Amino acid sequence: MYDLTDEAGWDAVERLSVRELRDLQLERLRGTLRRAYHGNPHYRAAFDRTGAAPSDVVRLDDLQKFPFTTKADLRASYPFGFLATRMSEVARIHASSGTTGKPTVVAYTRSLIH
Repeated sequence: MYDLTDEAGWDAVERLSVRELRDLQLERLRGTLRRAYHGNPHYRAAFDRTGAAPSDVVRLDDLQKFPFTTKADLRASYPFGFLATRMSEVARIHASSGTTGKPTVVAYTRSLIH
């Protein structure tokens, strides 16, 4: 894992080489897909249906093997059925105005990357 803040407080990601940046993106993509697969029944079922497993990701292009998440998916799991983490980890919640009658809810956690 990369330490992305230098001693002066600058975001070191801006100085990564293209290769280092792609490695970081791949590392974070794998982590996101693992958390989604293991923490959310919707993603687990969707990934299994398409035969895509987080462990299959060896290049950034492998993301195309995974299914899209739609607004309909989010609305079907309203309000918190789409979380891939415990509610106690949620730091912020955003809900749309719900022009279709049912708002879309998105939850955010604090960064776990140091």
